[in-house]
Amino acid sequence: MTALLPTARIMEWVAIISFSRRSFPTQGLNPHLLHWQGSTDYFLSSGDKIRFFFEKGVFDKQGNFLVPPEKSINKIGHALHAHDPIFRCVTHSPKVQALARSLGLQMPVVVQILVRHQPHFGGEVTPHQDASFLYTEPLGRVLGLWIALEDAMLENGCLWFIPGSHRGGVSRRMVRAPAGSAPGTSFLGSEPIRDNSLFVPTPVLRGALILIHGEVVHKSERNFSDRSRQAYTFHLMEAAGTVWSPDNWLQPTPELPFPPLYI
Repeated sequence: MTALLPTARIMEWVAIISFSRRSFPTQGLNPHLLHWQGSTDYFLSSGDKIRFFFEKGVFDKQGNFLVPPEKSINKIGHALHAHDPIFRCVTHSPKVQALARSLGLQMPVVVQILVRHQPHFGGEVTPHQDASFLYTEPLGRVLGLWIALEDAMLENGCLWFIPGSHRGGVSRRMVRAPAGSAPGTSFLGSEPIRDNSLFVPTPVLRGALILIHGEVVHKSERNFSDRSRQAYTFHLMEAAGTVWSPDNWLQPTPELPFPPLYI
C-alpha cells in the first residue's frame, strides 16, 4: 500500500491548476455547508473525474496560497481508480479482490475514491454515516476501505466510531436537487445529537486497513499537529440485487459506469 505515496506527484500537479481553487468544507457534513458544497457543479460532476478540493483558510483574499500548495489539499476525488494507473492498480489489486471475496461480495463495484488530511489545516469531519451520501436499497450494501498511508494517531486526526451504530438504520440522506435548481443538494431527515462519549478512537499505523460499514457512525477530529494524515479511501457496493439510489449526488455516467472490482 505504500506504493500510493506518489500522491505527492498529484499534489504538485494541482499547484498549477488555478481554476480549481475551491475549498471543500469537511464540516460540510452539516446541512448548511453541504448546501454550499452541493450547489457547486465542480463537486457534483466530479464522480467520473479527478478533481481537487482545498482546505479552508489556505488562500488569501487574492487567491494566493498561504501555505505550500502540496499542503493545501483537503481531498482529491472521485475517480482516481479510473484515471490514475497507480490507484487503479491498488484498488483492483489481488489482495483487495481476495478480501472482497472473503466477505462474500459477489458483484462488487467501485463507486468512489478520495485521499486527504493535512497538518494544521486538516478539517474536522463531523459524525456521519456513509450511507447518508451513498444510499442503496436494500441498505447494508456499501463498504468503505480506508487505508492509512501514514500513521493515524489521536493528535493528527484518526478515525472515531460508535460501536454498534450500524444497526440503527440511516438517520438522514443527502439527495441531489432537480437539474438546474439551487442549492444542488438537500437533506431528507436530520442528524441526531450524538453523545460524544460513545465514540471510540481507532489509531492505526501506516499501512493499516479499516473496513467501514456504510451505516456505522464515524468522524475524525481536526488535525492540529505538525504531521499529515494521508489516507486512501474507496467504497465498494455489492451490485447483485442492489439498487443505487437515483437521488444520490454521485451517479454513474455513460463515460464511467461503476467499474467492477473483479477484473
